[in-house]
Parts: sequence; structure tokens; C-alpha cells
Amino acid sequence: MTTETTVWTEIPVSDIAAAVDFYGEVFQWTLSMDDTGPMPMANFASDMKGCHGHLYPGAPAKDGSGPTIHLAVPDNLEAATERLQKAGGTVVMGPIPIPVGRFTKCTDPDGNSIGLFERAA
Repeated sequence: MTTETTVWTEIPVSDIAAAVDFYGEVFQWTLSMDDTGPMPMANFASDMKGCHGHLYPGAPAKDGSGPTIHLAVPDNLEAATERLQKAGGTVVMGPIPIPVGRFTKCTDPDGNSIGLFERAA
């Protein structure tokens, strides 16, 4: 039996090309487009191993009112937060220390609530 509680995340976006640019810049990802399903999606990773997710054309929750998905940053919160703001995202609060690391609560340009997460050393 697995201990994972989350296996996949989906973030609705109003403009998938703009969202690919935003998430690619903030998290330093190379998102992969997938047009094999009923709608286009941009996968967070191409290997599709472990817990991942994708962006898809949809109706985002406005003003951070939807669920918050916390995504691991590739370096540190300060650098990721700077990239987020330059790419058009908004910081809501943080950084906030928690036992397993720290996070900054933000919104993407569509208003989706996201957390920039840095694991403890």
C-alpha cells in the first residue's frame, strides 16, 4: 500500500500558452504539451513518474478562492518568488516556516492559489 495522498494535480488556466510560460519561468520546468486527450494539456514533467500534474484550458478560481497546490521550487523561495513576481504572479503571504520546510502563498496570473514550497535542509 502506498503512503502518497496526492497522485495528480490539475490547474485550470485561461490561456495555456501564457500559463506554460509562467510556470516554466517560475519553477524552471520544461512543460510538455499533450494533445492526445479530449483537451490539450501541458504536463509538469515528461517522465510522468511519481506525483505530477498539468495545466489545462478551464475556468480558474478567481482571487485565490480555490484549493492551493504547493509546488516545490528548484532553488530557494527568494529566487522563485522574484521569478513569480516578474512573470506576473502575486505574493499573498510568506515565507511561512513549517516543520518540513517553508512556503510562500501566491496566486498565478489567472488567480489560482499556489504555494511555492522549499523543503527543509
